[in-house]
Amino acid sequence: MTHVFQRSAVAAAAYSLFSLSIGNAWAQTAHTDEVHRLDEVTITARNLDSGGVLVPAQQLSGAALTQRQGSTLGETLDNLPGIANSSFGPNVGRPIIRGMEGDRIRILQNSGANMDVSGLSNDHAVPIDPLTTERIEVLRGPATLLYGGSAIGGVVNVIDNRIARERIFDAKGGVMGKAEVRVGGAADERSTGALVEAGNDKLVLHVDAFDRSTQNLRVPKDMNCGEGLAATPNGRRVCNSASDSKGGALGGTLLFDRGYLGLSTSEYRSTYGTVAEPEVRIGLLRRHQVSEGLLRNVGVFQDLKFQLGNTNYTHTEYEGADAGTRFDNKGHDLRLEGRQRVVRLSNGMQLEGVVGLQRERNKLGATGAERFLPTSRTQSTGVFTYQALKTSWGQLSAGARAETVEVASFEDIGPNNDNAAQSKKFKPLSFALGAMRNLRVGEAQNGWQLTTNFSASQRAPKDYELFAHGAHVATAAYEIGQPSNGLEKGTQLDMGGEWKQGPHKFGITGFASQFSNYLALRPTGEGWDGTSFVTPVGTEMPAYRFEGVRARFYGIESTAKLRVVGGQSALVSPNTTHGAMDLELRADVVRAKDLTHNSYLPRIAPMRLGADAVWSRNAWGARFGFMHAAAQNRVPDGGVTTAGHTLWNAGINYHAHTYGPTHWLLFAKLDNISNKLAYSSTSVLTQTMGTNAPPIAGRSLKVGAQVSF
Repeated sequence: MTHVFQRSAVAAAAYSLFSLSIGNAWAQTAHTDEVHRLDEVTITARNLDSGGVLVPAQQLSGAALTQRQGSTLGETLDNLPGIANSSFGPNVGRPIIRGMEGDRIRILQNSGANMDVSGLSNDHAVPIDPLTTERIEVLRGPATLLYGGSAIGGVVNVIDNRIARERIFDAKGGVMGKAEVRVGGAADERSTGALVEAGNDKLVLHVDAFDRSTQNLRVPKDMNCGEGLAATPNGRRVCNSASDSKGGALGGTLLFDRGYLGLSTSEYRSTYGTVAEPEVRIGLLRRHQVSEGLLRNVGVFQDLKFQLGNTNYTHTEYEGADAGTRFDNKGHDLRLEGRQRVVRLSNGMQLEGVVGLQRERNKLGATGAERFLPTSRTQSTGVFTYQALKTSWGQLSAGARAETVEVASFEDIGPNNDNAAQSKKFKPLSFALGAMRNLRVGEAQNGWQLTTNFSASQRAPKDYELFAHGAHVATAAYEIGQPSNGLEKGTQLDMGGEWKQGPHKFGITGFASQFSNYLALRPTGEGWDGTSFVTPVGTEMPAYRFEGVRARFYGIESTAKLRVVGGQSALVSPNTTHGAMDLELRADVVRAKDLTHNSYLPRIAPMRLGADAVWSRNAWGARFGFMHAAAQNRVPDGGVTTAGHTLWNAGINYHAHTYGPTHWLLFAKLDNISNKLAYSSTSVLTQTMGTNAPPIAGRSLKVGAQVSF
């Protein structure tokens, strides 16, 4: 797609879809006894299912995704068990899973490589907007090996329907679509999104577009623009935190009896303030093309699938009107995957699995005064398998992945050309084992389900961990890579169980990760004054070096849902006259330590506890609750601690059906009701910006409407 959808086009598409339905919506709102409950966040065991090989550890979709949706992927997933947000202001946020962040978390789009540079720097956004997302899956355990060694911390797979993977229309054909508008929030968001799909049982066409704009973030304290004598008051707004993002996509799929063949092209544009620098804004452009196909019943395989992607990504930092540092990332990825036919064994056992090959190649170029790494190329080839043995009592699973990775630097970098141009090769090998014991009984499947997973993983160092040598303004640090860095090596173990009795559920998981070589960014004890390194560090920019250390992560995650009112199993009253009410509870804690230096690892989320009362009656639903974060005092030497805080939140939604298949969802959510001043321990800005660090957003109200047909 050569040009992005213009804002007027997005607005027109959304307005057209709303106009098609609004007459019917107000003519006849459905009066029904059906209870429209807010779609749950699904947390499942790591097993196979009948429709495919994998079941995600966590899945977010439907109305739950709509109402949790933030302006970034990290904000959308924040506060799910074990997941935090590495926020760099309101415009940038990647998921942190069990304390691991950056390129240890693999972000995929429809199971294909995303190929941005968001793992390179905390101020680099993920070019995926939740407005056009159908479903988000979070994978852990053996299944992560299907997607690369960098998935040592987990996989986040963002799924859209730009390529249709199954028939959604009959031979007569049809049209379906969705449009959404939302306004408000602490950043005065104005966003619209729309998608339309049309076709028949042979051909499906897809078009989607979105537009999102925000103003400077409103917070519960007075803020300044700049530092020291140059600082100017900015009221209760975070300076340089506004954004403007838009994009769109076209897709087409040919469907036939034994499979499908599809193509899609998309474009994402965003301009946003960096927050850390009051005059610097970032312009981001990503163009992405994908072809994908599947053929069923091929020899020993139930199906064979291929996916080929091509990405052109540009990231330019502007100081005023002048273009400064620029990052260009161009690459392609190929994925071949075969799902084996089910092998039925004795005693009712059956074996299912996948085998595959994945190849990725990208070239990252960096130019400008503030570049801190050289132009580089990374190429990798991996083979993988994941097998699951289903039994009458549960399931056993195993996964393995072998890769060859080459990371090449094409130029010297550093004040004295310290890191010379060179090429490094790695051969990471990873494997994992898992087991699920099903103790549930009866048609309702009540009782316990127990799971455990063990993995030994290796990750090749990234280009910046090998070759970086320069001042990184976003993190206020001079970062130095080491070409001598070797494979990151770790073992992970988790054990957990989920209990279910009718509407009541309880789950708990404990996990531990031990690294013999964890690539950490460690202080050198020197400071960079712009021309040379000096000691001791005073006002100079502190220098940090990527080096291998022994490290340990461990923690616990837990969730529960109790039916309080409504139904025979309700704890208080079975009466459903006034609807049903559930109490949802969640908690997690993670600890992370550098064992080599007996020091805490940075930017780890504190212990968190949350509770929500969730009510529903007919077309209405509501939620009221809190999330408490304890104080985070476990920080590296010289780090900034954060105080504990409790944020209260509420939401309400209304579902309506009109003539035909048209469905409406109206929603509103109120965040940080008490306007509590609080800071995120997982944000690098909390550590680097002192008293002018941006706090968590203040009290805000956001309302929205979504129509689908």
